[in-house]
Amino acid sequence: MPTPESPERGHFAPGVVDHNLGMSDCCSPKGYRSIFSEKRAQAEARRYRRRGLDRTSRRIAELLKQQDIVGRTLLEVGGGIGAIQIELLRAGITRAVNIELTPTYEEAAQGLLREARLEDRVERRVMDFADATSEVAAADIVIMNRVICCYPDMPKLAGAAAGHTREVLVVSFPKERWWTRALISLADLALRVARQQFQVFLHPPDKIVATAEGHGLKTVSTQTSFFWEVASLRRTTAVPAK
Repeated sequence: MPTPESPERGHFAPGVVDHNLGMSDCCSPKGYRSIFSEKRAQAEARRYRRRGLDRTSRRIAELLKQQDIVGRTLLEVGGGIGAIQIELLRAGITRAVNIELTPTYEEAAQGLLREARLEDRVERRVMDFADATSEVAAADIVIMNRVICCYPDMPKLAGAAAGHTREVLVVSFPKERWWTRALISLADLALRVARQQFQVFLHPPDKIVATAEGHGLKTVSTQTSFFWEVASLRRTTAVPAK
């Protein structure tokens, strides 16, 4: 769903969250594919070619570039066309893995990788990351950009991301403000009117951060814009054995 800042991938999050919801209770694969379609992926790829990263993605990339990322590995959950991965690979990341819930972004993403001559340094996988954590290796850096508000079970997804983080986790989510709730509610209404099999969620930011910190991470910085908050967390304990 479009964000307030750009047509690029991002997710609104209205309503009260019931963490007992499963994927089948709110969001079918068909619903995700209709929102995050091949057409949308191609549009995002065209925009990236013309204008580069959107503001929130650029903030995440610049935040990580200020750290020692040379030689590090990257895992991005819901990275879409993979624009952040491309920028960080150019900045010194050695390898990246992207996890997508649906296959609709794969063609556009592979096109960008071919143009950047980075195909051999990125592995793209289609799965529900929160349900398949044992199939994914930990990485030095983990990113979830405008993803967690699309998923019903925030503790499960945030915990999985934190548990796969060796060094740094960066996650973005909507700020909890009246204007974000208003914008989000309008978006949610439009989804219902259109009979989309897709639901979005407002997960409290403090609980998102607390969940990650409960997996051995500590918040080191937060940045905010009109709509989005970006939190950076660093590991303080060893990554649990898988």
